Amino acid sequence: MSDRIDPALPKVELHLHLEGAAPPAFIRSLARARHVDIGRIFDDQGRYRFDGFADFLRVYAAACLPLQRPEDYRQLTRAVLEHRAADGVVYVEAFLSPDFCGGGDLTAWRDYVAAIAEAARAASAETGITLRGIVSAIRHLGPEAAKRAALCAAETAGDFVTGFGIAGDETAGSARDFAWGFDCAREAGLGLTAHAGEWAGPAAIRASLDVWRVSRIGHGVRAIQEPALVDDLAERGTVLELCPGSNIALGLFPSFAAHPAARLRDAGVRITLSTDDPPFFRTSLRAEYEALARAFGWTEADFHAINADAARAAFCDEATRTGILKRLEATA
Repeated sequence: MSDRIDPALPKVELHLHLEGAAPPAFIRSLARARHVDIGRIFDDQGRYRFDGFADFLRVYAAACLPLQRPEDYRQLTRAVLEHRAADGVVYVEAFLSPDFCGGGDLTAWRDYVAAIAEAARAASAETGITLRGIVSAIRHLGPEAAKRAALCAAETAGDFVTGFGIAGDETAGSARDFAWGFDCAREAGLGLTAHAGEWAGPAAIRASLDVWRVSRIGHGVRAIQEPALVDDLAERGTVLELCPGSNIALGLFPSFAAHPAARLRDAGVRITLSTDDPPFFRTSLRAEYEALARAFGWTEADFHAINADAARAAFCDEATRTGILKRLEATA
């Protein structure tokens, strides 16, 4: 069976960190313009370099240092969406953190969101790609920072900001420490997701479902360690935002063949496919699809079905969802 997947296959990506998708050349250029010395985070070929998850978090934070103004994020968004569109993505949701965009200050956050949304509209007009924002608390910054992020999310909820989630070190604190933020975002009508079951075990996934009441889980791959949880995810219809290349790059699994994506899908769990932080993990959705096709024998029909599930799970209005599904059906 061929592992070649049509590059024009339209794709839906639900798990992408905006700063984590920044092309290294863009960050290097901005760092020079801002006189920020972050040369140590790049290798001799100009790529991001890190050793393990803790170091990845450090390098990620350093790469954000040159991003100091709303205009920087406008340019970043344009650069990221150009790459996503070239990868065949027609709809993408990106994690945006008020901690990086204005330090959690609501007034500054509004300016950053406006710049990002403006760039998204321009990219949509040029390439047809649609971007929606998921405000993300950074877990290892603590509950108070998460509350500020949730308030920023609630105050800017609307056509562009459509979701709330939490990322960072999932071993920091307990789920109840961050419950207020999820309650706030839920009351604002935002879709809810959480990074869980990547570095922590199945209990972290259960806590996300039971305490935060999320409809989607970022990663969630450690659910495979507990068959009863896998059954529960399938029964609830919880959607997993899988990022296989990210998991492999960070050492969770040795190869695509060892990744639990197929086992989870075969068990009836709804999965989606994303790249997480593509330049950090030196991947693309095209490369992920081809690797998964080789590993599991998945065909374009499988990827069409996965993308349709992603569109149905997207944090967007029904008109947008209908438009995405029509674009997918046109090539099915």
